[in-house]
Formats: sequence, C-alpha cells, structure tokens
Amino acid sequence: MTHPDLDIAPEVAEALLQGRAVVALESTIIAHGMPYPGNVVTARALEHIIRNEGAIPATIAVLAGRLKVGLDESELELVAQSPGMAKASVRDLPVLIAGKRDGATMRIAAMAGIRVFATGGIGGVHRGVETTADVSADLTELALSPVAVISAGAKAILDLPRTLEMLETLSVPVIGYQCDEFPAFYSRSSGLRIPARADSPEEIAAILAARWRLSNIGGALIANPIPGADEIPAQKIGAQIAVALQDARAKGIAGKEVTPFLLARIRDLTQGESQRANVALALNNAQLGARIARSFSTSAE
Repeated sequence: MTHPDLDIAPEVAEALLQGRAVVALESTIIAHGMPYPGNVVTARALEHIIRNEGAIPATIAVLAGRLKVGLDESELELVAQSPGMAKASVRDLPVLIAGKRDGATMRIAAMAGIRVFATGGIGGVHRGVETTADVSADLTELALSPVAVISAGAKAILDLPRTLEMLETLSVPVIGYQCDEFPAFYSRSSGLRIPARADSPEEIAAILAARWRLSNIGGALIANPIPGADEIPAQKIGAQIAVALQDARAKGIAGKEVTPFLLARIRDLTQGESQRANVALALNNAQLGARIARSFSTSAE
C-alpha cells in the first residue's frame, strides 16, 4: 500500500511493480552540491546514464511537503533553483511535511521500496567530533534502511577513520568495488582498509541479496572510487580542505551548514577542480548503481 505522503512518478511506480531495476538519486547534490545551471545539467546527466544502463532513475526530494520519487523537468528546475531547499535528515521529515516545505533525505527511497541509491559521498563523523559531537544522520540511516548506497566513500572533509569505525559499530557492511581501501571522495584511496571487496555488479547483488535474506533492516555501503583520470591527489586536496576547515571555524559555521560551506569553499580554492571531480564521481556512482540494480532485479526473478 502506497504511503499517503508519497508521490511516486508513474514510470518509477510501474518499474517497481514489475520488479525492474530502479536507482534512487539524491536531490541534495542538485540543491547544495553545485551552483545553477551546472547542477541541473548534472541531474539530467545522472538520469541519462542510468537509463543508458537499462535502469529507471528516481530522483527524490520533498517538495511542498510531498515526498517525491521521480522528478519531472519542472521539478528538477525547481530543486536546482530553490534557495530554501533544506538539507534534511529523517528527523526533519515531519516538519517539512507539516509545513509544506522543501528538502531531501535517503529515507524516501526506502519508503518507496527502492533498494539502490546512488550519491556522491556519504556524511559521517566530522573532524573535531570530540568537542562538537557532530556525526551525520547518514550513518544511522544506513543502519536502519534496507538500501544499498553507492558512493565514492565518505566526503573527504570528514574524519574517515572514525567514520569507518562508526559504520562497523552500526553493523553496516562496507564493500569496496574493485578496491581494498576506502575511497576518499576526491581521491581514490585513503590508506584505510575495508573488510570486503567485490569485483563485479553481480557479486555485489549477491551480497545484497544475502544481506536482506538475513535481515530486512539496514543497508550497505558500496565504496566506488572516483575514476583515476578525475581524482585529485590526497595531498593536494588535503591542503585545500585544511584551509576551508580553518575558514569555517573562523566564521563560526556549525551543524548542517558545515558541509555546504566547506564544499563551496573548496570549490573556490581549487578553482572549480573539486566540482569537476564531484560530477565525475557522481556519474561513476550512478553507472555502477544501475548495473547493480539490474543485476539485483535479475537475480530476484
């Protein structure tokens, strides 16, 4: 039975009913990840690459309090140009729904029954957590929602060792796609080992099927490194991140405002190189997500 607050686009609803491959896409990358009009161009490119791989894209958002699964052209434009789009977590959904406001969160994909979610990089444990206690709700959401998240690791602005430790504590499987080390978003490697590796979408689909046979609670993180041609060496981007973090502290930026501020500041410091890398890794994740979703839907037949 469809949730009363959920609006699923007809194409997505039909694909889900037929057990076909569907990949959820977040709208946060459109609203907060990059400026207009590049963000809407990227949004369309993400949907296009998923279709080319034989899957159906379902960009998710909260618009005027409705939980949207699959956006049309006008809705994509609205998200891309909306200054009031909230960077939401699950706790914000009641406020967004009741206030008929805009926002985005991964939980919507789970509510619609979509098993694969492609994003850029997940949130995690922030640097300086010992004084701020700042840990992204992305991690607890991964522990609760039966969704596989395809990402280029966690955002490089985070404390990556502690993020991996928290994922272990929450019993979230972390699977490296053709890699043995945790990707560092802009860079292919962080030097941190991850416990499992898979070398094909079919192998990942088999792991996911086993995961959800054991329990339908909780997801998995598929760590997919940025393509080598597009990565920014860790030492180079590390220096820019350090400057951005210092600027954030000087301005008193805190809470949900930290990540958007840092990403924008790093974009400026790298003269757009970080944004180009962000687009490349998002497209790479969407392509892998579609291949996994297709393999998963085929194995479920």
